[in-house]
Amino acid sequence: MSLDSVTRSVDEAVSGFFEPIAKWLGEVVFYAVPVGGTDLPLIVAWLVVAGLVFTGWFGFIQFRKFRLAVDVVRGKYDEKGSAGEVNHFQALTAAVSGTVGLGNIAGVAVAVSVGGPGATFWMVLCGLLGMATKFVEVTLGVKYREVHADGTVSGGPMHYLPKGLAERFGKNGKVLGKILAVLASFMILFFGLFGGNLFQVNQSYAQLVSVTGGEDGALGSSAGALFFGILIAALVGIVLLGGIRSIANVTSRLVPAMAGIYIVACLVVILVNVSAVPDAVATIVEGAFNPQGVAGGVLGALIIGFKRAAFSNEAGLGSAPIAHAAVKTKHPASEGLVALLEPFIDTVVICTMTALTIVIANPTSWAEARAGEDIGGVTITSDAFETVLPWFPYILTVAVLLFAVSTVLTWGYYGLKSWTYLFGRSRTSELTFKVLYTVFAVAGSLLTLQTLIDLADAVLFTLAVINIIGLYLLAPVVKRELNTFLQYVQDRKAGGPAENGKDREQAENVV
Repeated sequence: MSLDSVTRSVDEAVSGFFEPIAKWLGEVVFYAVPVGGTDLPLIVAWLVVAGLVFTGWFGFIQFRKFRLAVDVVRGKYDEKGSAGEVNHFQALTAAVSGTVGLGNIAGVAVAVSVGGPGATFWMVLCGLLGMATKFVEVTLGVKYREVHADGTVSGGPMHYLPKGLAERFGKNGKVLGKILAVLASFMILFFGLFGGNLFQVNQSYAQLVSVTGGEDGALGSSAGALFFGILIAALVGIVLLGGIRSIANVTSRLVPAMAGIYIVACLVVILVNVSAVPDAVATIVEGAFNPQGVAGGVLGALIIGFKRAAFSNEAGLGSAPIAHAAVKTKHPASEGLVALLEPFIDTVVICTMTALTIVIANPTSWAEARAGEDIGGVTITSDAFETVLPWFPYILTVAVLLFAVSTVLTWGYYGLKSWTYLFGRSRTSELTFKVLYTVFAVAGSLLTLQTLIDLADAVLFTLAVINIIGLYLLAPVVKRELNTFLQYVQDRKAGGPAENGKDREQAENVV
């Protein structure tokens, strides 16, 4: 029996078993209500409302403290002797590598096809709101993290939900938090294996095959797929064995490199067509408030834009706090401020650059997609670049591979922290997960398992419901931590002493 027939049989068997489960959970999690002639998924509304609430609660912190956030990333307020494993910049790049991926390339193309150019405007707005949500969850992630005897750190919703709820609501909060922590760990682990690993490898392999001669090319065979899967698995396994320090060392170089390659390519297309930029911006703004040919009109464009942004930057899902928790700091809110830059980089910058490039280049495939033809998002984005750079599909392939590898690495770390929370931190337990994760990377190049990927998406967004309830309940804790850090910043600027108990009391009054 050939490898192709074996993998096809596995795909069919897995899909047949999990399809009813995936369909049911997807209908529940992504349940949509009709609004103004289109459908609004309630989970999107849930994420957007959280962004609105936290933006108001913390006084538009994403705008007021943006410069301070940049200063923290630059190391201006670092403190010697802080617990943690990585610096602010490394923590940011590790987390960004988990969100910046194929969604920024393919997902945005689909958004501006279905929702028109105006979806870009709403996508940016939702990204800006998500910055406040990310600030809240990451502050909690650092506040309630667990620093182990060997200096390693564990954090995330599986830690701040039980600890935070117990601290605020006593015994009942502790019981509820423990239940939610187990559920959160399972959901992150499941998505990490299928969405953060298998899917990324699968899609990057598909792009590589497309530029190397398709199914008749050097990598089009099952043997080529197996070789690619083993290669990615080996790279991921080696880095994953080194823990968050190793991952951060790789992502701190990989993320700027891949983002730089992609943004420079976008700028090339934009500059070559610089005379079309004003019209493109006008088209985006006009399309946001007066879209043509979009189901649901303005609401349709808004919902598509919000959906793309919410699904892209993961604000409120509880995943990013796991990476940020490893930061070296004595002030949780300092990393919360760093984290609010994440949706800005992912959605406001990279997603917008993709959308603007497509609108300006206006490739034929985009027009066909808007007319209803089924054209892949990567194809549309690739065609947009190809209008100026005929060889760009090869560069895009490199970008896709970098995006995919960085995402697989970060979700490997997220998955490991969830695994050890559920099964313990023994060397055997950790090694078992790492072997399992690398095997899934190999499988990603051979299997599609679309049903399991759909199920993983539904599971991860179920976590958003649990996580955001926790964020609402623990928001007063975040407010105190923010005030404490702002007092520390004032003392540093004034050349005063480091924070002590008295400073912490004074911090309660800082606005």
